[in-house]
Amino acid sequence: MTPTAPAYSVVVPTIGRACLAECLRALAASDGHPPEEVVVVDDRPEPTEPLPLTAAGVLRERVRTLRTHGRGPAAARNAGWRTVGTPWTVFLDDDVRVLPGWSRLLAEDLARASADTGGIQGRLIVPLPADRRPTDFERGTAGLTQAAWATADMAYRTAALADVGGFDERFRRAFREDADLALRVLAAGWALHRGRRTTSHPVRAADRWVSVRAQRGNADDVLMNRLHGRDWWHRAQAPRGRLPRHALVTAAALAAPLFALAGRRRAARAACALWAAGTTEFALARIVPGPCTARETATMTATSVLIPPLAVGHWLTGQIRYRRAAPLRSTP
Repeated sequence: MTPTAPAYSVVVPTIGRACLAECLRALAASDGHPPEEVVVVDDRPEPTEPLPLTAAGVLRERVRTLRTHGRGPAAARNAGWRTVGTPWTVFLDDDVRVLPGWSRLLAEDLARASADTGGIQGRLIVPLPADRRPTDFERGTAGLTQAAWATADMAYRTAALADVGGFDERFRRAFREDADLALRVLAAGWALHRGRRTTSHPVRAADRWVSVRAQRGNADDVLMNRLHGRDWWHRAQAPRGRLPRHALVTAAALAAPLFALAGRRRAARAACALWAAGTTEFALARIVPGPCTARETATMTATSVLIPPLAVGHWLTGQIRYRRAAPLRSTP
């Protein structure tokens, strides 16, 4: 244990997934500088089964739970950090597993923090299959290794969280709420750094339509634009998506029947060709790097047709929903 390491609490939001047990078990097995407490925030709307808190082992007496009734991960994390009494709050997702030396390295991260350090990010690793190429979903999860300020493992000075008012609860999904918080912490004059501790983020099980549901995040990107300006991508170190291409493909799909009804056959054929070319390029970009199994190819083909119009639709929904969005005001 590092003698000068400050105390910290761990906040874990959960919706009752089975992986919570592994998360708590790994946290208990990490020696060196244990947390003062572990706050598990149960965000299930109507819990039917108890949480596997006994998996916390030697930390079981330090675990307490809160309920947030399905308000989303941002609200769950707010409920957690606002009840801790330690100078640092470490957020972990319920599907991560800290490595054995995590708490010792966290102690070193916190002990080295300067007075203006508001947050320290853990390093994420995503185990991928060794016997085949990863699927589209697995590659997307692996992108977390390059993500900035991901709350899968992120330590924030509790005073910095209070300074900016915590997470913005308008972000109801586990998407962009961490980038929004980081930008507000930086704007408030705090510094953010990457630490030395490492956490494993296994790829969770997902059905074949997970990429379709993920398009809801385009509405959150509209909110980010409203709150932080159109250059937030660069400042948050976030990769740009394919929305402009999706908009072009969707426009071509809509234009083709309109041109046909108007008797403009050449224009209709051109629009059809543009839609087909754009959809094919998108599908191949997702199929070629993957395992190229029949199931994966069929899934990528079907979802590549659906994703562009859904992405545009969610973006338009966000334009309406967040047209008057104002920056979050900090709470005293």
